[in-house]
Amino acid sequence: MDFEMKNTEEYVTQDSVHKRKNGSLSETIEVSDLEQGSISTFSDKRSDTEVKRGLKSRHLQLIALGSAIGTGLFIGTGSTLSTCGPAPLLIAFIIMSFFVWTIMNQLTELVLLAPIAGESSTYAFAKTFINRPTSFMCGWNLFYAQAMVAPTEITACTLVIQYWTDVNSAIFVSIFLVLTIALSHMPVKAFGESEFCISLIKLVTALGLIILGIVIFFGGAPAEHHVLGFHYWKHPGAFKPYITTGNTGRFLAVWTAIIKSGFAFVLAPETLTECSAEAQYPRRNMPRACNRFVWRVILFYIGGALFVGITVGYDNERLLSALATGKSSGAASPFVIGIKEAGIRVLPHIINACILTAAYSAGTAELYGASRMLYSMACKGDAPRVFSKVNRYGTPYFSVLVPACFCFLAYLNCSDSSSKVFTWLSNIATISGFISWIIVSVTYLRYRKVMDVLNLNERVPFRKPFQKFCAYLSCGFFTVLSLTNGYSVFTKGNWNVSDFFANYITIGFVVVLFAGGTAYYREWRFKSIEEVAFELVPKMEIAEEEERNEIFKEPKTWLEKVWYVLV
Repeated sequence: MDFEMKNTEEYVTQDSVHKRKNGSLSETIEVSDLEQGSISTFSDKRSDTEVKRGLKSRHLQLIALGSAIGTGLFIGTGSTLSTCGPAPLLIAFIIMSFFVWTIMNQLTELVLLAPIAGESSTYAFAKTFINRPTSFMCGWNLFYAQAMVAPTEITACTLVIQYWTDVNSAIFVSIFLVLTIALSHMPVKAFGESEFCISLIKLVTALGLIILGIVIFFGGAPAEHHVLGFHYWKHPGAFKPYITTGNTGRFLAVWTAIIKSGFAFVLAPETLTECSAEAQYPRRNMPRACNRFVWRVILFYIGGALFVGITVGYDNERLLSALATGKSSGAASPFVIGIKEAGIRVLPHIINACILTAAYSAGTAELYGASRMLYSMACKGDAPRVFSKVNRYGTPYFSVLVPACFCFLAYLNCSDSSSKVFTWLSNIATISGFISWIIVSVTYLRYRKVMDVLNLNERVPFRKPFQKFCAYLSCGFFTVLSLTNGYSVFTKGNWNVSDFFANYITIGFVVVLFAGGTAYYREWRFKSIEEVAFELVPKMEIAEEEERNEIFKEPKTWLEKVWYVLV
């Protein structure tokens, strides 16, 4: 159907309430949305389901990268290095950085249409532009993924501490459990300040490691007497063929490195965009966070991968020994091993402490993301309404309690046999992240079609070039990645039932969610353009009115201007 929207007001007058104050729109509420609690209003009285905007620009800028820097980068790279070699590790991080950047751009464009309560999640976008079964599947899949990452990072904290002591890990699980859950129940400003401080530590650590890598590269370390250069790329080599030999083995090494590197990136864009509903000046600050995201990813992720490949060989005895004994502490971190090999004594302990803060921060960020995902679903009617309630500080406390219960799974690692089950579940969460990115790309493509038909592109506040093409590319890439992430179990002599289910049960879980949602809602097609317009335009008007009413304090002194540029 060739449909063009000549006057968007006609789609918001029916069953709508419009109130004008001083000649401007002060409140636009679509009745069906109001019943589901999916739109926050601009009334003087704060709703008991409305979150507060407590995140400042500096919080968003540091969360943009800091929330993604965790054990996946500092520890997980060791396993990839030993399995695939330094060149596949670097190639994998470059490729994943590009695709995560495209997902970040797509999510930012979507969220800035209406950065309001209950509308800043992948789930909400899917419900607006696709249909309810897809959003139902997306919401619960993403909630599960984020909820499972939180206990994974709490476990990592306890394992990192084992670098210094052999005290029962259950003690430290309890400590970090209390700290993580307590912080998540505080006002969002407390979460923002915590992430800001810890993210600064992460960034300084990553930058310091890159500088140290340059020093080691040119032979400036105490244990070196010549320029190290790319020695380990020659001996034992840049590639470690995987499964088979020759070019095929090298290609499989690269593809395996891409799969393994996923945990270092997964869910980072979602965590940032979910902050927009609680951020000050979202249409001003979110684009800045997105634009800087790519440069920070290049510097810290790709720079970190290069550091690892330069300082540690894939046949390093310390690395292989740590991985063979199942250690996940700083002893298995290629960063710590590389510093030890360079003959630097005290620094490994400092880096291990920084890894500890990184793991804790990543855990709290994902718990925050899981709670806001559940809150968004409750606002939309796909979860019990009780989860949409907030306290006087604007914190959805019931939504925090549910993913907080997942954190108790960290105790499984106090038993060797149970830890295998937990590792199995956390692997599933990573694949859930890949599936979430597929849905992001599909939603973005549908959104672009809707905006073209409705002639609303001039009202889009943020858009990067070539994103439509990138959406097709990322959708295909993550689809192939999800289907082949467990390809090794199908090779000769590598079949393992447990590994097969760990790699592919998520796909079955998602299919069941979609089938169940389709049967319940009885929706088989995309929402019509008219339906999307009827729901979307009032939300855009609310966001535009809020933007017009913003009072932004421009930096005046040179110190304020420098600070504004940096964060």
